[in-house]
Amino acid sequence: MRSTRTSRTDVYEAITNQIITAIEAGAGSGKVQLPWHRSGASITRPVNIASKNAYRGVNTIALWAAADAHGYAHGIWGTYRQWQERGAQVRKGEKSSLIVFYKQFDRDDDASTDAGGDDDANGQRRFMARASYVFNAAQVDGYEPDATAPEAQPIDPIAEADRLVAATGATIRIGGEEAYFAPKSDYIAMPAQHRFTGTATSSATEAWYSTLLHELTHWSVHESRLAREFGKRFGDDAYAMEELVAELGAAFLCGDLGITAEPRPDHAAYIGHWLRILKGDRKAIFTAASAANKAAEYLKSLGGA
Repeated sequence: MRSTRTSRTDVYEAITNQIITAIEAGAGSGKVQLPWHRSGASITRPVNIASKNAYRGVNTIALWAAADAHGYAHGIWGTYRQWQERGAQVRKGEKSSLIVFYKQFDRDDDASTDAGGDDDANGQRRFMARASYVFNAAQVDGYEPDATAPEAQPIDPIAEADRLVAATGATIRIGGEEAYFAPKSDYIAMPAQHRFTGTATSSATEAWYSTLLHELTHWSVHESRLAREFGKRFGDDAYAMEELVAELGAAFLCGDLGITAEPRPDHAAYIGHWLRILKGDRKAIFTAASAANKAAEYLKSLGGA
């Protein structure tokens, strides 16, 4: 694993190392349990206490991993100042969790020459990764949920999943024993629901839908849709990267829909590939998470969500 430096531009490496640690711990636990496999109260995406917005991309994975590592049951997070503004106080001795935010610079800005920046598609701006440190609701005293805020309307997650799937217009063929996306013929194959089994934390129905959401994330790669490609940068590992994107995309969608995301036994073989990629490229998990988030947002947008 890469050593973590303390420079301000090292947020890529620090978050990558955190996620590598979580993957290695989950892979060695007997039953493969990775940071994006969610159940219970922490099933949804982590949310910022100030903005009420869900964290996106790599921050979702980083905070899921932090919650697992420390046993936090709920996904409400904020900076030290944000908790103070809510009248709460981070307890003495509590350790923060690292997330990333991007600061935009114009190309002619002196600050844009700092290492670690990324150009936009037109090369006119640079987005610099900056570290931010947040604390979970379990780490503060004096926090009371906002009683005046309207309660979230309960939804039927399976009905919502059906609506999302139908809105994509994807061709889905039910039958057989394997789930896959056939890019040349542009269809998704899914075994019938009765072929799926439940677990202690996930129903057979949830397992079926989380698998379908995985394949829908693959479906978004088609040249007529997002035209996602990894070959030039990742070479022989491009296929493993696409599988990682599909894993994360399904997890993000499951979190948005309130569906438990369970490990897929057939993907245990990819863990070694993913660890090698992450250890060799400190920005790989950022790339995968960004692509997965884009795919999830794209699929939701097809239904006007």
